[in-house]
Amino acid sequence: VQLQASGGGLVQAGSSLRLSCAASGRTFSRYTVAWFRQALGKEREFVAGIVWSGSYTYYADSVKGRFTISRDNAKTTVYLQMNTLKPEDTAVYYCAADRYSSIPRAYEYWGLGTLVTVSS
Repeated sequence: VQLQASGGGLVQAGSSLRLSCAASGRTFSRYTVAWFRQALGKEREFVAGIVWSGSYTYYADSVKGRFTISRDNAKTTVYLQMNTLKPEDTAVYYCAADRYSSIPRAYEYWGLGTLVTVSS
């Protein structure tokens, strides 16, 4: 599975962005897909994940109620809708695919990141 994240940009606090993770490969629909982020000087952290069917989603406490993850297996794309963005959401966002987990090392497939910058 090959992944490509897009949709990042520079926005003001309180704004919204939608990130996309486009995948190639016939087995995409079998994988859990998660978003992680890494701020400058910090470790990569889990943001949100969605199982292969889309029937279950899970989130980091820091984004619950603000971010929504979804997927369209027909389009082999996973989305991360980010609302009410805060400066502390500034980071490079990565999508990853593998089995259900919130731990970065559990994921084998990674896309290149997309930078989200939230100004105060």
